[in-house]
Amino acid sequence: MAGYSCPFCGTASAGDSASCPGCGAPVDVQRKVTASGWIELPPAADLARIQCGRSSLQIAGTLVPVADFALAPSEGLYFAHHELLWKERQVQLQRTGMRGAWKRMLAGLPVHMLNATGPGRIALSRDAPGEMLAIPLHQGHAVEVREHVFMVATSSVTYDYFMPPVWYVTQNGDERETHFPLGMLMDRFTATGGPGLLLVHAHGNAFVRNLAAGESVLIKASALLYKDVSVAMHLHFEYVQRKGLVSWLTAGWNLQRYLWLRLTGPGRVAMQSAWGHHHDPERGIVQSTPATEHYW
Repeated sequence: MAGYSCPFCGTASAGDSASCPGCGAPVDVQRKVTASGWIELPPAADLARIQCGRSSLQIAGTLVPVADFALAPSEGLYFAHHELLWKERQVQLQRTGMRGAWKRMLAGLPVHMLNATGPGRIALSRDAPGEMLAIPLHQGHAVEVREHVFMVATSSVTYDYFMPPVWYVTQNGDERETHFPLGMLMDRFTATGGPGLLLVHAHGNAFVRNLAAGESVLIKASALLYKDVSVAMHLHFEYVQRKGLVSWLTAGWNLQRYLWLRLTGPGRVAMQSAWGHHHDPERGIVQSTPATEHYW
């Protein structure tokens, strides 16, 4: 009987193992919450075992973790080809195209995926230090993931993509440029064939926050890892007045702009502490998706 509920993924278990069978978090770790309400997601314990259907996963290592799958017969997973580290000969690989391949190619995302089918062992890793986050998905549940952080999903999880409503257009003379702070596409993963498992890679440390209905938070767009479908998002521009000599020399252009991703609950959002900088040319915005503005 279940006597333990994981405070990070909600998986119920007997609590008689060293780590959660749903996400690999140590069962004896104390939940750490910042004063602002962010929960620090602990990295999966070294050699933590996660159950996914009749198959299992062991996460090995802490600096550059490896996802070591033991696939049961006829069970499988899919992943980008560059994540593959090693496999046993009997594991069958099949190349498959992704929906929206042309748009994915324009966005710099993988156009083809590899399907692996058991029985046998196969291991994957991301060629970068960070944390590997296991996200168990219950039947019918979905999460939306920022591009370039997806690693692997079990075959019971279906993939789709959409264009996030987060872009703006600047103009300088006759030159117009469209900017995508969150990327051109976002991935959506849904457990449709029963419970499933999704793995994503976080640079630096990972944090999660449960937003109440109507509660919002501003984060840098490239810091977003994933969110629940119920969480709404749009752009937020914040302007601060420049002072002193710079303001006098640039009269008429003396506002500095900060660009945020505004997330509004209800639902869960996760972010990473190491994020890539989005270059804002600070030219005049002539068009954008729905956005809010605030002046200092």
